[in-house]
Amino acid sequence: MCGIAGLFDTRGRRAVDRPLLERMNAVQFHRGPDEGGVHVEPGVGLGHRRLSIIDLAGGRQPLANEDGSVIVVYNGEIYNFRELMAELEAAGHRFRTRCDTEVIVHAWEAWGEACVERFRGMFAFALWDRNRETLFLARDRLGIKPLHYALLPDGWFLFGSELKALRQHPGLPRELDPRSVEDYFAYGYVPEPRTIYHGVCKLEPGHWMRVDRQGTPRVHQYWDVPFRADGAHRDERAAREELVERLREAVEVRLVAEVPLGAFLSGGVDSSTVVALMSQRSAEPVNTCSISFGDPAYDEAEYAAEVARRYGTAHRVEAVDPDDFDLLARLVELYDEPYADSSAIPTYRVCELARREVTVALSGDGGDENLAGYRRYRWHRYEDRLRRLLPRGLRRPLFGLLGRVYPKLDWAPKVLRAKSTFQSLAMDSVEGYFHSVSILGDPLRRRLFSPGFRRRLAGYHAREVLEHHAARAPVDRPLSLVQYLDFKTYLVGDILTKVDRASMAHALEVRVPLLDHPLVEWIASLPESWKLHGREGKYLLKKAMEPYLPERVLYRPKMGFAVPLARWFRGPLAEEVRTRVLGEVMRESGLFDMDFLATLVRQHQAGTWDHSAPLWSLLMFEGFLRRERDGWEAQGA
Repeated sequence: MCGIAGLFDTRGRRAVDRPLLERMNAVQFHRGPDEGGVHVEPGVGLGHRRLSIIDLAGGRQPLANEDGSVIVVYNGEIYNFRELMAELEAAGHRFRTRCDTEVIVHAWEAWGEACVERFRGMFAFALWDRNRETLFLARDRLGIKPLHYALLPDGWFLFGSELKALRQHPGLPRELDPRSVEDYFAYGYVPEPRTIYHGVCKLEPGHWMRVDRQGTPRVHQYWDVPFRADGAHRDERAAREELVERLREAVEVRLVAEVPLGAFLSGGVDSSTVVALMSQRSAEPVNTCSISFGDPAYDEAEYAAEVARRYGTAHRVEAVDPDDFDLLARLVELYDEPYADSSAIPTYRVCELARREVTVALSGDGGDENLAGYRRYRWHRYEDRLRRLLPRGLRRPLFGLLGRVYPKLDWAPKVLRAKSTFQSLAMDSVEGYFHSVSILGDPLRRRLFSPGFRRRLAGYHAREVLEHHAARAPVDRPLSLVQYLDFKTYLVGDILTKVDRASMAHALEVRVPLLDHPLVEWIASLPESWKLHGREGKYLLKKAMEPYLPERVLYRPKMGFAVPLARWFRGPLAEEVRTRVLGEVMRESGLFDMDFLATLVRQHQAGTWDHSAPLWSLLMFEGFLRRERDGWEAQGA
């Protein structure tokens, strides 16, 4: 995997600041420690850091066509590059390497913007066509690989794999976008296409961008998740067999590498499926790794070990210190903008463990969004059925009142914690889903912000992110709608961002077969009841994998990476939380009601409320603000 960066003059052919371009490139060294290169010509500068995976001797970037008129920098893997190479050679194109990078150059020459529709894989690239005086950028369909950009007031266009590359430019705006702050405290990340900075964006998944010297960059969506049943699926047994074959093929195309390759094995259904199918295609034992936790409520190591024994993998397990909070400052550096998923800590550790033995690892990410594995899908479906039974005019006042008067019982058994359900039932479907995924609900966020910052929001509400996608969703079923919303927000903004930054911090490439776009398209066409069947999520996958995986791996309660935030904030991190959340950096920002922050800290540390999620998000935001104040570059970020 790699890192890309660049500069383009939209107003002419001014000289590129080569030292600046080299700094933009160097700050992403961790993404590609094997090689680096830049290309500079009037008005254009392209930079690349390489992690060598295929064609180790060739494939250096920036890479050009025969006459040097088309030049590309690229981050990713195109798994069907050999088929495309053969097709292009048959059409008269000549190749100097045997790598997928050169396929992009000739595919652009042959098919222009439509080339991205031919690529199967994960990618973010920038291509300069001197004859057309065009800079073309594209991001893969699911957003596995990142791409940031900004058009500065002076006409310079910047891009980079990570925000830290753009931040090297002294003219980059550092003004916080109020909408992004509101979004962050609702979702725990800043959803595409915004970043934390006003005027700096992420190219959305399934989009390309064309930049020239004639005006505003043009952005175009070339793919979307087609959540529409095609009516062809009637035989469940045949569908199970086809799912296994499609999964097997998606895994197999991701086994091409000239470096050591392995897999994450958490012991969950998705990663176990990937390992089982990898093992069937590998002549040697598959390298697998997992981490274990001290808390048995979160420890899946025994299930991972059972799968490893069944398939004879070369399995390594590392115990994670239950008080592994030394990474707090490192996380702020890695993610560049506020990011509040605390599972970034164990994800960082498992990537660190994997990199000791392999350069490429396959993961099971994407299974929950594809096959309705999240518990919240089940609850949302129940709530939506009740919404349809009661007219809005009755439902909103009735459940709105119950939601206000019912006590918040964080400490009680789940069946008694009905306050959130009542609140959600008073809302429409998208508003209710927003309520269920928010890390800080509306009442908390209203109290969190200062009056001055609320005025700056000018009525903006983070729910608008979901409403925007829902209005454009190609769906015809209720469950499909919330899956689609997760593809557009949570999957790319949280899950894939987390894995990309954690893996790239260790120069580890992660491949995700469950997000193979032909597989995603096929699964999207299946009946909803084959995904969420009664209370069972991932129903078809579990039934399909019964011959390959132990029953107790397939049909146990879902677990996940978690860290004991509530205990940390009342114990070893209690003083740090008080000092940072209530400190001068937060106060001087003018964004927060400091009295309310003090209430959150006091209530949590007294044990009367669990405010661990809000406090973690505040802690990460404070770290970002402190780096902004003190200077990222001065601290080596």
